[in-house]
Amino acid sequence: MENLFRLFDQDQGFFQRKWTLVNGPLIVGAGPSGLATAACLREQGVPFAVLERAECIASLWQKRAYDRLKLHLPKQFCQLPKLPFPEDFPEYPTKRQFIEYLESYAKRFDINPKFNECVQSARYDETSGFWRVKTVSGASKTEFEYICRWLVVATGENAEFVVPDIEGLADFGGEVIHAGEYKSGEKFKGQKVLVVGCGNSGMEVSLDLANHNASPSMVVRSSVHVLPREVFGKSTFELAMLMMKWLPLWLVDKLLLILAWLILGNIEKYGLKRPSTGPLELKNSQGKTPVLDIGALEKIKSGDVQVVPGIKRFSRGQVELVNDQKLDVDSVVLATGYRSNVPSWLQEGEFFSKNGFPKAPFPNGWKGKSGLYAVGFTRRGLSGASSDAMKIARDIGKVWKQETKQQQKRTTACHRRCISLSQL
Repeated sequence: MENLFRLFDQDQGFFQRKWTLVNGPLIVGAGPSGLATAACLREQGVPFAVLERAECIASLWQKRAYDRLKLHLPKQFCQLPKLPFPEDFPEYPTKRQFIEYLESYAKRFDINPKFNECVQSARYDETSGFWRVKTVSGASKTEFEYICRWLVVATGENAEFVVPDIEGLADFGGEVIHAGEYKSGEKFKGQKVLVVGCGNSGMEVSLDLANHNASPSMVVRSSVHVLPREVFGKSTFELAMLMMKWLPLWLVDKLLLILAWLILGNIEKYGLKRPSTGPLELKNSQGKTPVLDIGALEKIKSGDVQVVPGIKRFSRGQVELVNDQKLDVDSVVLATGYRSNVPSWLQEGEFFSKNGFPKAPFPNGWKGKSGLYAVGFTRRGLSGASSDAMKIARDIGKVWKQETKQQQKRTTACHRRCISLSQL
């Protein structure tokens, strides 16, 4: 039920703001993490509300993913709780198939987010013991406040673009886009394109550009692990998880690098230097995901994709590299990653750190104090988000069921007293 209360502002005078008390937890974000948490809460019998700033679920996938994108891991490692992928989906579902899966997931568990609700702030009110979440909704910028006992932060690791401050970029003159805005290499046919970044996005954008007859140059500023997506027909990730059951992490890393060398060869001669830390250890300690090669390396070896060192500065239609080489460039794609936006709206400093991630390392970063939870910040992909979602739902569900049971007992006792009084 929506309510109105009057507020006073020195500039505006008295004005009204709508508010509502949420029956159950409030989930901020309708991506895979938010949907997984909602589904698990539904299974626990706990009501909830979901807020989403976009006009659709999974906006990162629907609006900020390139056309050729597929899941980098086999589908069994990417499915959300309580619902596997359809059997007829390929091992690595496409972007469109994954979106279809998420839409069917929301429908299956009756998840109906409130769209176009952009959270401005969220703070815990010590006096009332509730979270107060202020939003602005729609084109009208209507202010609204949600009051809830539990707050689930599901805005994820990739809420905002990371755009580096590079000297001269503003004067470059050509098109500059982030990889989140890139859809296809078709519009870049015949162009010289500089791809800044060599992670999974940078590699795949470079591959896509080469396939569309563009001339991509990929900036590799630091070391990077490149692994084959499959080893002898088996997923590299699946193989690593299998070995981790029996072998220490350092040995699994050694074996993965040996297999990568046998399949991919020596990649350092192409300008791709490997880090001294192994791929799994680097992922666990710093959250850096190794590149799973799906064809970009062949383009690098053939010369269709050029590997270049770091950037010194841009000028009109040109880039100067740290080795003083100058390249003519028509367009730039910034495959420079994403970041969490939690610090911009959550007024809390004990559970979340300044970088927008929980301070506690995995697997303990899902629960804070005063009913605050986080899902999708494990740096372990969809499987990590699913694990957090199930923990959160069980935790809230336990309290909800206990309190519901107590309320039912009180109601029953009251009903019996009323019957007794009526018989006097």
